[in-house]
Amino acid sequence: MVDDITPDETLDCRGLSCPMPVLKTKKAIGKMESGQILEILGTDPGTKNDMPAFTRRAGHEYLGDKDEEGFTRLYVKVK
Repeated sequence: MVDDITPDETLDCRGLSCPMPVLKTKKAIGKMESGQILEILGTDPGTKNDMPAFTRRAGHEYLGDKDEEGFTRLYVKVK
């Protein structure tokens, strides 16, 4: 469950529209170790569809998302 996730890094993509959240996530993941969890904060509704597809293609694990007031928290586990 995403409520129990403690991220290793947080990437604030609020206010950015597609494809910037995915591009910034790709760059951030490149600096992280295998097994670490990245939390992405996003406001673009498309990110909720784009992120699972990107993580699958890139070989990472999409852990889920959680809607907050005005933005969404998305979680990716680096492989």
